[in-house]
Amino acid sequence: MSKVLVVTSGKGGVGKTTTSAAISSGLAMAGKKTVVIDFDVGLRNLDLIMGVERRVVYDIVNVIQGEAGLNQALIRHKEVDNLYVLPASQTKDKDALTEEGVGKVLDDLRAEGFDYIVCDSPAGIERGAQLAMYYADEAIVVSNPEISSVRDSDRMLGILASKSRRAKDGETAIKEHLLITRYAPDRVGTGEMLSVEDMLEILAVPLLGVIPESNAVLQASNAGRPVILDENTDAGQAYQDAVARLLGEERPMRFIETEKKGFLGRLFGRS
Repeated sequence: MSKVLVVTSGKGGVGKTTTSAAISSGLAMAGKKTVVIDFDVGLRNLDLIMGVERRVVYDIVNVIQGEAGLNQALIRHKEVDNLYVLPASQTKDKDALTEEGVGKVLDDLRAEGFDYIVCDSPAGIERGAQLAMYYADEAIVVSNPEISSVRDSDRMLGILASKSRRAKDGETAIKEHLLITRYAPDRVGTGEMLSVEDMLEILAVPLLGVIPESNAVLQASNAGRPVILDENTDAGQAYQDAVARLLGEERPMRFIETEKKGFLGRLFGRS
């Protein structure tokens, strides 16, 4: 049975699209037939991070408006089996997304046998963001360890609990997960960032993973390659752990403590 998974947060620039690309890639690598949908109509960045921007011909709005079939718009990822991308439109207005249209696209994707439908939500609470989360079965709320990001994430949790289809129909609530991004333990130690414990106390949502602040994320984005494919990087490994937990595997949290220096490191001031 297909699961609709929304990646969301109130604040922009926290790593939603990076997370959508990494999580969808990881699910596909685990053998799940997966599609990731860009709901950021008017901007469209997911195709760049997925490295498929040159192959975009049709988009989700074309499908909703009957200008193209679903299979015409779906782009198969060239590096990851079982992974497909449904891009957003750069030219249409956000109002082109309708509740009925999005619902039909999701139904058609279920009929195509997708195990996971990952919805990359735009920032904020506008129409695109609300439609991305409306049909969700599960939600990954992405937050940086700073108070404004946590406050916005808390607001999104309230919207997920009250404005989703599941909430309106009185069904079982959306299963929520917290993913902390750009975490730097040394900055937590100096009081510049909130700790994992602080964030969990405020948001009270199960922790899916902690992604360390890492140059690997920017390098992967610039290369048009989901960072989870860079298995030797800390961020890539952290996303692999998060996907494993999403699929029910228990893994210890890594990258949440300051790396201890050895004797020579303490002596010479290096790790």
